[in-house]
Amino acid sequence: MNTIDTITLEVSDLSAAEAFYAQAFSLGDRLRLRQSDDATSGFRGYTLSLIVSQPANAQLLLDDAIAAGAAVVKPAAKSLWGFGGAVQAPDGAVWNIATSSKKDTAAPSRTIDSVVLLLGVDDVKASKAFYVERGVPAGKSFGSYVDFKTAEGSIGLGLYKRAALAKSVNVPSEGSGSHRIRIQGALGEVTAPDGFRWEQAV
Repeated sequence: MNTIDTITLEVSDLSAAEAFYAQAFSLGDRLRLRQSDDATSGFRGYTLSLIVSQPANAQLLLDDAIAAGAAVVKPAAKSLWGFGGAVQAPDGAVWNIATSSKKDTAAPSRTIDSVVLLLGVDDVKASKAFYVERGVPAGKSFGSYVDFKTAEGSIGLGLYKRAALAKSVNVPSEGSGSHRIRIQGALGEVTAPDGFRWEQAV
């Protein structure tokens, strides 16, 4: 029960979103897009992280996303844990591109090692219980953060306090309306405590 096959983003302008993601990230079957006019405003309560092997790869993906029309919300920089930055796509989704490596060992590449969905929630304990009860085992867990164990090749899943998640990518935490994201995986048709909706994998 610990598999996320696909993330579907609900967007207002489907053709524009398709063009953006083809140029920015090229995630293939891991990302789908769906037309939606559901009301939404501000932070949507989640981030998508692209984990890469070296700083040059992160910088390349960030540059491609910006060239395609993304807005910088957290400039790329070195830190104690590695290197990374965050952008907001034209459809409103926030993407964090990062690596734990501090040095480049090869030519820049657009290779993405893993995709991780972080959900911003109000009650981490309750949301953790929701997933654990449905067969998604928790890995690292401390206070405001939970990292779940997902199957090899699956999109990763984590929980973070909503305000802390927003702060981590340098955006205001306020937001309302639709999350404009659907998660396709082994949980099937369920709605999590904070309104994140899961669908049956196709």
